[in-house]
Amino acid sequence: MHIVKRTLLVFTLLLSVSLCHAQTSVDDLKARYFDAAREGNVALLQAFYQAGLDGNVADDKGYTALILAAYHGHNDAVSYLLGKENINACQEDNKGNTALMGAIFKGHLGVARKLMFAECNIDETNSQGQTALMFASLFDRQSLVSELIEKGANPQHKDLAGNSVADIALSQGNYNLAKMLNESNVNR
Repeated sequence: MHIVKRTLLVFTLLLSVSLCHAQTSVDDLKARYFDAAREGNVALLQAFYQAGLDGNVADDKGYTALILAAYHGHNDAVSYLLGKENINACQEDNKGNTALMGAIFKGHLGVARKLMFAECNIDETNSQGQTALMFASLFDRQSLVSELIEKGANPQHKDLAGNSVADIALSQGNYNLAKMLNESNVNR
């Protein structure tokens, strides 16, 4: 009986070590996948997708490969990911931010322009009620503001704090942009 208990104990320990090792391997693979997106490593992203990885898997902050590639300004990786059949370009992170918002935030305007043509609601809001247009206004990305409005973004939108797109521009000292936004509101 003593030998059976000892054998079960050893077996349990070996199984625990094996499961921990398997989890570590999965965690390592996920880390490599998200690093590939951060680094814009299209070849490694392709390898993950060819192996059957779900392109919409997210890390603990809700970041997908597309969000990470956009945030880090990797045009080729964003193009590759947008070309994948099942990629959700509209997927939000845990704070409700999209890949488009991340690209605008970091000033990657070429990436943002690619994402503007994804089939997403151009006025998608994050957890603060902010839109991509508000991000563009906040950082005085005037050409992108115009393009977002042309694409259908609402310059009259207000976030959860009651700030309009023009209010956000004013709060950052972007007076010309605020004037342009107020004029576009009148012309709507």
